[in-house]
Amino acid sequence: MEIRTVEENGVRFIEGVAGEAWLREARDASLVIEACFSAATRSALLYGTNLTPAFFDVSSRDAAELLQKLRSYRVRLAVVREQGAVAPSSRFHELLEAERRDGHFNVFEGRQPAVSWLTAARARMEPAGHD
Repeated sequence: MEIRTVEENGVRFIEGVAGEAWLREARDASLVIEACFSAATRSALLYGTNLTPAFFDVSSRDAAELLQKLRSYRVRLAVVREQGAVAPSSRFHELLEAERRDGHFNVFEGRQPAVSWLTAARARMEPAGHD
């Protein structure tokens, strides 16, 4: 899968391609980290289809493992759930709420709110001009 480096509103981030699979298992978090470091950023925008097939099923532990690894490297992740995507497990909202408090992970229904979140979060965390 192609990963693009995008810059919007003065913030650089990597972005996956909607509808394309990328991560096969949670340990593939290193691919996200490598892509971010190659692009000189710590922000990523991925689509639900870019993630592991079981990401939204909390019992799989895919989300927890992936997010822990990204947090260790201070990589912020915005995920866009595409229309008609698999529904999250009944406990996914608990994981999401806990992760939202840290400001390193959030899920959106569209690309623009995800970009706005990455932009706003980045502005709060670092002085202007730093990625």
